[in-house]
Amino acid sequence: MSETVLKVQSLKKKIGKNVIVDDVSFEIKSNEIFGLLGPNGAGKTTIIRMITGLINRTGGSVMIKGHDLDKDFEGAMNQLGAIVENPEFYKYMTGRKNIMHYAHMSHNKISPERIEEVIKIVKLEEAIDKKVKTYSLGMRQRLGVAQAILHKPSLLIFDEPTNGLDPQGIREFRDHLKLLASEGVGVLISSHLLSEMQLMCDTFAIIEKGKLIHTEEKRTEEKQEDIHEVAFTVSDGERAKTILLEEFPNLPVIKHSAESISVSATRGQTASINSSFIKNQIDVYEIVVTRKSLEDKFFEITQQGMRETV
Repeated sequence: MSETVLKVQSLKKKIGKNVIVDDVSFEIKSNEIFGLLGPNGAGKTTIIRMITGLINRTGGSVMIKGHDLDKDFEGAMNQLGAIVENPEFYKYMTGRKNIMHYAHMSHNKISPERIEEVIKIVKLEEAIDKKVKTYSLGMRQRLGVAQAILHKPSLLIFDEPTNGLDPQGIREFRDHLKLLASEGVGVLISSHLLSEMQLMCDTFAIIEKGKLIHTEEKRTEEKQEDIHEVAFTVSDGERAKTILLEEFPNLPVIKHSAESISVSATRGQTASINSSFIKNQIDVYEIVVTRKSLEDKFFEITQQGMRETV
């Protein structure tokens, strides 16, 4: 059973008269990858820096695996692994020596077996005894993940971790996160790469101008009531429109032509429309359902927010 590994309540950051983060609250469960989305300057990094204790909060509370960041900072940090911005290492040392150096500084005792286990998890066996200055950005990122998970944290936090990575590196990083989440770790990741977050995250929250304006779980399967744009390619578009207006007056027609018609409809309504066309002797050659991507939802939500504040 999943448990809460991060609980953020009414988080606020104010610098002078400027409110950088305004009353942000959310929770992350074990096994969950939680995406914090927003344009540059929205407040994502500030939120992460407050959670990790790198900067002070103006208000609000942070609980990491039941440890209050204010009352038990050391206990909270023992449950946390994080990479904020790019991971930094001693480039003249090997990857192994960097990991061992970090292990010696850890409050928790790190065994040699755990070090070897982590090296295998991030797939650095062949490069771990080479100097970090020879590593690609993707390899350094994997070494950063190794460092972050070394003490078996309950929560991992990554701020824009795929910046500068090539497609192969991004895919490898995504696979690592999914593996860690499957083993019970909760993950908080911030990014402005919407297409990548759609592939990676179980839940996403949209931050705009310091406010959390939307939170949504990614559905693993389509539900009957989900509404999509549905395009029918038909033998007679004009007649199809007439039938739609008569039999489905509450369904908005998005566009139509002599050979096609598009509407907003659920899966059940799509089947009914198709049956109606066939009953009225309209040939249906193709049905195309356009599902909204995370990018579509992001711009729809943020643009709605802009209209409401005008």
